[in-house]
Amino acid sequence: MTGLSTNPSDFARDQWYVAAWSTEVGRELLGRTILGEPLALYRTEDGRPVALADRCVHRRFPLSESHLDGDRVVCGYHGFTYDTAGTCVSVPGQQRIPRTARVASYPVAEVDSFIWVWIGNPDKADPAAIPRAPHLTADDWTTITGMEPIDADYGLLVDNLMDLSHETYLHGGYIGTPEVAETPITTDVDVERNVVRVSRHMLDAECPPFYARSTGIKGRIQRLQDIEYHAPCLYLLHSRISPTGQTEPVFRTEITYAITPSAPGKVYDFWAVSRNFAVQDEDVTTFLRDFNHTVVMQDVDALNLLQQCLDTEPAGYPELSINIDTGALAARRILAKLSAR
Repeated sequence: MTGLSTNPSDFARDQWYVAAWSTEVGRELLGRTILGEPLALYRTEDGRPVALADRCVHRRFPLSESHLDGDRVVCGYHGFTYDTAGTCVSVPGQQRIPRTARVASYPVAEVDSFIWVWIGNPDKADPAAIPRAPHLTADDWTTITGMEPIDADYGLLVDNLMDLSHETYLHGGYIGTPEVAETPITTDVDVERNVVRVSRHMLDAECPPFYARSTGIKGRIQRLQDIEYHAPCLYLLHSRISPTGQTEPVFRTEITYAITPSAPGKVYDFWAVSRNFAVQDEDVTTFLRDFNHTVVMQDVDALNLLQQCLDTEPAGYPELSINIDTGALAARRILAKLSAR
């Protein structure tokens, strides 16, 4: 349905993907599966993030269920011990360490509150190529974050986020209003940089509860939505809100998603809401955290249900696309190109 293969060999591997929020990775081992590859994540004593293959070379016990001794991982089953490069430095009952006793170590970068990993050819891993989301760490912004695993192909989540007209129907009473579905979009594709931009500018729209309760605006609003999708992983929604007919004040929110395929039919949905207003107001922070989590779970439930439908439909079942799908279709083409490489 999505035009994207769910075969793990067809994932775009020579790319950076978010494996965790920075706050998730510490001195306790964390297990994540990225592009079908199980990883064990942790920080060294000096704070550097590390990603090792999450399988002991001996009997495949998950290293994420083991423990740290300094900067080394000690397998919780038989004690095989690995350094940060994945090299086995100790085995039980003998002095000689087998030459093949090592696990993969993956390139890691910590950028804008995310832990990024590179699953492909390590010689091609360039941290300078990681797309940026500087608002996540800006001093004059406040950010709330979360992550939800979804039992659906990651292409379905890309489709969902590239076409926000579903806000009207799936998220009515939260972030959706009639104008979102009624307003035409404009789409721009930067093929060289693998970026898709989709804009929807509503000059006179109903103010949904998400913004009415966080900004205090009463009445109708000008609502500008500008999507910037950096394939394959980072999605930014630049949102600007102001009372209809007024140029000030402008309330800015940055909605961030990292879309990371875990395995065929499974995706991690990392989400964040950043704002430049009421940055010290804990009541606003609590409201937006709870409210946005509800919105995210509405997407999770819908995509889980959609995947179940797709898994049971006959081969060749037709799919219809219309104007609102322009951005999603452009994203599919870029992802197919990256996978083919």
